[in-house]
This record gives sequence, C-alpha cells and structure tokens, in this order.
Amino acid sequence: MFGFEISAHCANTAARCGCFHTPHGPVHTPRFMPVGTLATVKGISTDQLARTGAQMVLSNTYHLHLQPGEEIVAAAGGLHRFMGWDGPMLTDSGGFQVFSLGDLNKIDDRGVVFRNPRDGRIIDMTPEHATQIQMALGADVAMAFDQCPPYTATENDVIDACRRTHAWLARCVEAHSRDNQALFGIVQGGCFPHLRRESARAVADFDLPGIAVGGVSVGEPVEEMHRIVRDVTPLLPTHKPRYLMGIGTLREMAVAVASGIDLFDCVLPTRLGRHGTALVGGERWNLRNARFRHDHTPLDPSCPCPTCSGGHTRAYLNHLIRSEELLGLTLLSLHNITHLLRFTTAISKAIRDGCFSEDFAPWEPDSPAHHTW
Repeated sequence: MFGFEISAHCANTAARCGCFHTPHGPVHTPRFMPVGTLATVKGISTDQLARTGAQMVLSNTYHLHLQPGEEIVAAAGGLHRFMGWDGPMLTDSGGFQVFSLGDLNKIDDRGVVFRNPRDGRIIDMTPEHATQIQMALGADVAMAFDQCPPYTATENDVIDACRRTHAWLARCVEAHSRDNQALFGIVQGGCFPHLRRESARAVADFDLPGIAVGGVSVGEPVEEMHRIVRDVTPLLPTHKPRYLMGIGTLREMAVAVASGIDLFDCVLPTRLGRHGTALVGGERWNLRNARFRHDHTPLDPSCPCPTCSGGHTRAYLNHLIRSEELLGLTLLSLHNITHLLRFTTAISKAIRDGCFSEDFAPWEPDSPAHHTW
C-alpha cells in the first residue's frame, strides 16, 4: 500500500526519481507538496489546486485540533472528504507549532502542556494524543510527534530534544494502528553533526514507510542547512521516501535533490502570493510596483497555470493587488504553487534525461535548463 519505487538515478549525484504509492494515488518524486494548514491551501479551491499539478497536500494536526477539532473531521468521513481533495494527503504532527509557543508550554518527557491560544484552555499533547488525532484525521501519511529545537539551542538542549524525539517516536509507533495510514519518523539533531548522525540512525532503525529530516529552516544559515542535508541523507534508507520539511526555495530544493531528498513542503508560495509577490524565472516580483501598471503581457508566458494561461496580465494583477482584491492573492498563489511544481517536475525530467548534474540550476539565467520549464 505504501511502496516506493525508484525509476531513475543521476550518474553523478544521489538524485533519483521515484513513485510513492498511497491509498489515494501515487506521488511522483522529486515533488513539492503545497501546504493546506487548516484543510485548505489559503485562498484556493481544491479544483483550482488540482489544476496546478499538485499531487500530495499537507495539513496540520495542531491547527486542526484547535479548529474545528478532529471529531468533526472524522464525522465528515476524514480529511479528504472534509476538504474535498481526492489525492494523497500528509498531516504534520504539530510539534513545530507547539514548540514555537515557548512561553505557553511545559515540556517534559511525557509530552507538552500548553494553553490554547484561541480560548485559553489547557491542552495536554503527548505522542499518543498527536498520533490519535492524526488517525482520526485520516491522511495517508502521519508524522511522528517530535521536539524541534531552535537554531540557538545549546548542544545539551539538542541532546535532550533528540532523546525525547526518539523516545516519542517509539510511543507513536506503539499508538499507531491504522493500516491505511503510513507513519513517518523525523530526524533531529540541530546543527551538531554527531547528533544528526545519531538521530538518523535511530529513526532509520524503526523501518517505517518513510523518513523526514526536520529542524531545518529554523534560523540557521543556508549553508548550514545544505551541510545538514548532505551529511544526513546518505544515512537514510535508500528504498524509502525522504522528506525535507519546510523547504520550498529553488536552490535549496535542487541542492537537496542532489543529496537524495524526494519530498518538500513550504508555505512560501501562498505566503508570497498573499503579499502580492510572484515567483517568475526564479525571481520574486512585487506586483505592486509601478512598472507593471501598463504591462499587458502574461505574468509568465511559459507558465500553464490558470493565472498565466487565463489571460490575466501583469497590469491586471497590479490593479488587483493595489485594490486589495482577494482575487489577486488567489491568482498569485496559484501561479506560485505551479511555479514550484514545475520546478520539481523539471528536476525529474533532468534526472531521467541524464543532465541533472551538468546543467540543472534554473535559478541562474545562464543555465541551459532555465529554458526547459
């Protein structure tokens, strides 16, 4: 039910193409996954989302537990029916969100106690509770509850976080009983190479259907992120999908693919869209700028998204953003998601065609691959 098949390798790097099978269909890798935190990719309907080429979509356990509650989602028939998405889905455990409320929580080996920011009630989140919530939500993939330390954490703090993450993973595995849902473990370890290596080996030993690298993009320099990915990925099982959490920039995805990463997620495309910014040719364009007011050309003539192919010009998008019309935010978000999906699709083609290591750097204007997507 959750098999992973590798169909092509790069001869000069660890990049590979694969297919992750789920109960709601295949996910072809490398692949960017749009984030739909509250059972919705912000400002976009599921029909619109399908037109971007999205395959797997994320939602968040923490936020859905607070609103509307997993009982309501389960009563609707699960997350897929609740939001009307027929494709594969993944739920993050909510660990990152819980720990980002540092002034509101109490962390110990049992779990985390925090105050609901919506109504002030006390919530006791243990690995078992996080797993039960995700089983009720019913996504194809559930993530283990882990402790994600900030970049500024000391080595002793990261040691404690790794110890808890591994112990909590064992409890998540024990609590998880849904056959049609895969449980992924998460590698932590901060920026300490020996802790990353220990965590990679510990999580891999559970032999779960997939494995994720967490605790990146939490404030560390981008070069440090690259080092972590290069060091950790070779230690992960080759026959399981590898998921780099919270990454969605072109250069970082390409560098990670070269190390053998398969899956990515990030809120970047919709967040930029909501702020009037479009991703075009690897650049970020602020559509509020006056230079677009009289530009009656498509945002990106090569892009097949509903925004670019639907006759919406740069001048029109400039007007919508300046007028604070919601349609402008939706159109930019649709384009940005498509942009990242096209990028990972182009990476797959480059791997299959044997040219990934030679020329795949589409964020650089002089790259031969710049013209292929």
